[in-house]
Amino acid sequence: MSDFLQLSGQSFLVLGVANRKSVAWFIAKSLEEQGARVLYSVRSEARKKSLATLLAGKPVFICDVEVEGACAKLAAEIAAGGFAPLQGVVHSVAFANYSEGFKPFHGTNRKDFLQATAISAFSLVELAEAVKPHLARNASVVTIGISSLTVTPDNYGYMGPIKAALESSSRFLAKSFSADSEVRFNVIGAGPLKTSASAGIPGYIESYLYAEKLTFRKRNLDTQEVANAALFLLSERSSGLNGSTLVIDAGLGLNFFDKDIIRLAMRPEQ
Repeated sequence: MSDFLQLSGQSFLVLGVANRKSVAWFIAKSLEEQGARVLYSVRSEARKKSLATLLAGKPVFICDVEVEGACAKLAAEIAAGGFAPLQGVVHSVAFANYSEGFKPFHGTNRKDFLQATAISAFSLVELAEAVKPHLARNASVVTIGISSLTVTPDNYGYMGPIKAALESSSRFLAKSFSADSEVRFNVIGAGPLKTSASAGIPGYIESYLYAEKLTFRKRNLDTQEVANAALFLLSERSSGLNGSTLVIDAGLGLNFFDKDIIRLAMRPEQ
């Protein structure tokens, strides 16, 4: 079958494009390559202007998910523009304030934690509620998480628990929506990526290079590989997946006892 995913002609809302390196951009671009219509939602007017060339001629909305009521406004504008029903939504939104540099987890600032939670986790709940009337009955909602919620990287800090909240929220939304629809919610648990957002994490380069050594293939993910998985989850080909997390990490989470890593750790002089 030439059109295996059957996404052509369908409408999808994608939140989170910041630049050409964004996971959201790779997903949106891949959807368009499959013939889908993509609606873009960006954080601010300034961001919209910065993306004017990249998103020229495409429908672009503004939604700062930190602002209460912004998701409802976005949903109303989408409906008024005649873009509904939506066959899917991509939630690729996250923010953490690392401006003060590295802090131990117990030193997390209350304001920073609550802000990051509102933007990175609760926004999925608020968005889902807002767009629910405008979703196709069998629509698919995909959000971007991390490959493991049990590891405790020092430099990721309070975003670990917040990503856990995001993943749990996705499962609860899957259950909640099942009362009167077949809308699915799934998470992509992505391993380390080269994105502008990741570059803002203190010490990320070292973590990225270490993680690469732990993958089976000794090469970290390409962002396109995450986008490919997202398209599968957005399509009806993944209709049996709901409330799930699809881990995409090139084997990183299964290879802690790699012989080369052990050798370097025990005899670093080599």
